[in-house]
Amino acid sequence: MNDKKFYMEKTFMNRAIELAREGMDNGDGGPFGCVIVKEGIIVAEGNNCVTKENDPTAHAEIVAIRRACDVLGSFQLTGCDIYTSCEPCPMCLGAIYWARPERVFFAANRNDAAKAGFDDDFIYKELKLPLEDRTIPHIRVQNDEGADIFRTWVSKENKIKY
Repeated sequence: MNDKKFYMEKTFMNRAIELAREGMDNGDGGPFGCVIVKEGIIVAEGNNCVTKENDPTAHAEIVAIRRACDVLGSFQLTGCDIYTSCEPCPMCLGAIYWARPERVFFAANRNDAAKAGFDDDFIYKELKLPLEDRTIPHIRVQNDEGADIFRTWVSKENKIKY
């Protein structure tokens, strides 16, 4: 790895960690920060705002993805890299895959987060369970309309694929 690339990656990661600390110190939420970069320029930043916003989805990555998509005028982060202070939780990981960035860099891992009381492993384990065995039961209500909307989507000619 060349020195300039390493310096840039370190700079972006340091900014993500700084955002995590700022958000934590300001009482916004947990110690998580995220930076989204395109062509060497930060296009959006975010920190965890769960408790500030009373929004369980206001994780740093989600906040940054929403802002980046707004700035870029796209629902995808083509050509972008994500720098996050911690390995993404399952929700953020899902959002990252939907946004389709090029790469994800992270500092702390899920084990570090678990030691601090953020046990994402619980959700990873829940995803492997049969629907009826999950802590929050998932119950399918059979009806034709639920499947029919997808048949309509398949035949819709003016849809925007994502």
